Amino acid sequence: MTTPRPSTTLSADEARRIALRAQGLLGSPDRRAGVRGVLRHLGAVQLDTISVLARSHELVPYARLGAVGRKTVESAYWHPGGTAQPHAFEYWSHAACILPIEEWPHFAFRRRAYRDRPHWNHALPDGTYDQVIKQLRADGPLTATELGGAKKTSEWWDWSGTKVAVERALMYGEVVCVERRGWKRVYDLAERAIPPALLHDDLDDRECLRRLVRLAGEALGVGTRADIADYHRLRGDQVDAVLADSGLVPVTVEGWAKPAWADPAALETPPRGRHRTTLLSPFDSLIWERARTERIFGFSHRLEAYVPKPKRVHGYFAMPVLAGGRLVGRVDPAREGRTLVAKQVTLDGPKAVPAVARALLEAATWVDCTNVRVERVDAPDLREPLTRELARALD
Repeated sequence: MTTPRPSTTLSADEARRIALRAQGLLGSPDRRAGVRGVLRHLGAVQLDTISVLARSHELVPYARLGAVGRKTVESAYWHPGGTAQPHAFEYWSHAACILPIEEWPHFAFRRRAYRDRPHWNHALPDGTYDQVIKQLRADGPLTATELGGAKKTSEWWDWSGTKVAVERALMYGEVVCVERRGWKRVYDLAERAIPPALLHDDLDDRECLRRLVRLAGEALGVGTRADIADYHRLRGDQVDAVLADSGLVPVTVEGWAKPAWADPAALETPPRGRHRTTLLSPFDSLIWERARTERIFGFSHRLEAYVPKPKRVHGYFAMPVLAGGRLVGRVDPAREGRTLVAKQVTLDGPKAVPAVARALLEAATWVDCTNVRVERVDAPDLREPLTRELARALD
């Protein structure tokens, strides 16, 4: 790929602010568009099983809109019982993600790739796939348990033939998840759940990739080739094939070692407005990519939920604290009754204390906690100022 000469040079600070605005964390949020607006703006919201304050797909709109109700979040994503056309669907993007329903045609390239996949990690018993489709057609929407059982044993990975079949049907695009019930996927036939105008695989791979690269660039504001590829987990060669035709423009960012591309709309006006002060899910798209997070914020972050406890540095589900457009600390939260517990707090110096206190208090209110307790602070001399700040606000 031949990259045109960049006509715009951005400072590192300008790139950071552009990224924050693109992610909906700088400027006034569009409250009228609500959760669905956040989803359309980001293009993808990652799902994860871990629930501490709330699940990650709830934390993402909370970080941008504030105390949006959890039921409001769920109804914005799914349509319980299949009673209406969905506004979103689940599929494999950056990881397992909620995606705007209008992007269904643009994942045709991935559905085709799954159909052509030569091998799978789970064996599929003869006849099971057809039986699952037949049962959904007659009785759906159904969970894997209602289809005949999700597991053969108690091990999470030991899927039953039914579960293998319905997940494969989801990857092929014949089945879609229409809601989550107790965190279980509820499956229905795509022909019933996806609006007819969108239910097709007519777009060729190039058109799909061009759209996803453009969407990634818009959601990032500015990013390197690797940043753009990571957003929807595309290969580098797939990005290269369409980047020049995506509508994104090459730019130079001071301090970045690699070439960058920007959404031209992001360059039209300087990014200004109110900064959000909030706890971020470790699965928030602002900090998905570790190298990008370090490059933009000078902040090294790693989810430690799957790290053995003795080796954890910041805690099981350490949530970065965003304030003033910077990442100023981390909080590893828990809940005990109506108390939000900050099991471990990491602060980027004394100036971070008010922001971390504010983020903790807002999160506590959101999850109906009336008290905040701090257990451990990485800098012991900052524990008392933090608890004092919290106590003052709670009085």
